[in-house]
Amino acid sequence: MPPSSFRPSQNRSHNPDRFSKYMPLTHLDNEEKLFRDTVRRFARERVAPLVREMDETCVFSKTLIKEFFELGLMGIEIPEEYGGQGGNFFQCVLAIEELSAVDPSAGVVVDVQNTIVNNAIVRWGTEAQKAKYLPLLAGGTVGSYALSEAGSGSDAFALATTATDAGDHYILNGRKLWISNAAESGIFVLFANANPAAGYKGITAFIVERDFPGFSVGKKEDKLGLRASSTCELIMDQCRVPKENLLGDLGKGYKIAIETLNEGRIGIGAQLMGLARGALDHAIKYSKERKQFGKVISDFQAVQLDLARMAIEVEAARLFVYNAARLRDAGLPFVKEAAMAKYYASEIAERVASKSIEVHGGVGVTKDYPVEKLYRDAKIGRIYEGTSNIQLLTVAKKLLS
Repeated sequence: MPPSSFRPSQNRSHNPDRFSKYMPLTHLDNEEKLFRDTVRRFARERVAPLVREMDETCVFSKTLIKEFFELGLMGIEIPEEYGGQGGNFFQCVLAIEELSAVDPSAGVVVDVQNTIVNNAIVRWGTEAQKAKYLPLLAGGTVGSYALSEAGSGSDAFALATTATDAGDHYILNGRKLWISNAAESGIFVLFANANPAAGYKGITAFIVERDFPGFSVGKKEDKLGLRASSTCELIMDQCRVPKENLLGDLGKGYKIAIETLNEGRIGIGAQLMGLARGALDHAIKYSKERKQFGKVISDFQAVQLDLARMAIEVEAARLFVYNAARLRDAGLPFVKEAAMAKYYASEIAERVASKSIEVHGGVGVTKDYPVEKLYRDAKIGRIYEGTSNIQLLTVAKKLLS
């Protein structure tokens, strides 16, 4: 028998504060609750009325983007000295979740800005770069992250865009594809190979401004989902980039890309988890209103079981995402957890959105109800910022290392 000092307390039920310091993973402190509630209210009051119009016109409201900046949602982790909110990564996740529950396209705009563009410059920018670009990114300029190319999707390091040293500047040549926010962006974190013979060790990151000579935004993609969020090609034709716009060290762009995308995947997980939560909320609301056989369909056990399964999956996705975000903020290893969060959230987003349509019945496939759009928006989740298979390989690599 163990010493009595190691025995569990017999009075635990009479001392509810005994373990109060061990808070649940989903517990929000007062500041986090206030932030979440503010974004939730904004999403419902300002974003929701514009969702259908933006989806049909494939144009994101400039007024909404302006309001994103005014609320501080585009510079959450940017330090206050550069005009940002001085917040943390978890707050980014909360904002993305709440916006995506109403419109995943809105979640994408805020996600890309915070988790990969701002993040890259905050972490790897020089003091001069931070002083120049962070106030712009916090104050009104949208940013994009330009890595993907026609021949480099999952194999991101196969990129063909080149950067040639030309004295006081670099000359960039090549094309980027599937660049989110590109139609609205004024600043691009862009990757090119400064030494193709060195393979991935030649990849270098640059900060490119929209009006640099030789740079242009090309075709805007006509997509299945996230139609309000712009996705465009970028064209570099003898694009001149000043030497001082090299981000990080020459030939170390692969490190920036890997580490930034690891964090960005948590943001995508938040977006997809928010989407699934929104689909569940719509299903619950509709089930309480729709009547069949003389009673609301929420009275039928089959519908109750569907809603319960959906709720379980959404909550599990929330735990994955929140855990990865908390680990990141704590400075602890999180790569495996980020991959798990992105993988699982993308799987359940598609599944929950589909089931929500079924709960709605025939009207669920019409544009008069929001679940049709959420289902279209969900599909890309298993593809962008690392396919589901890439996430599984990442998890397996961590397990076997």
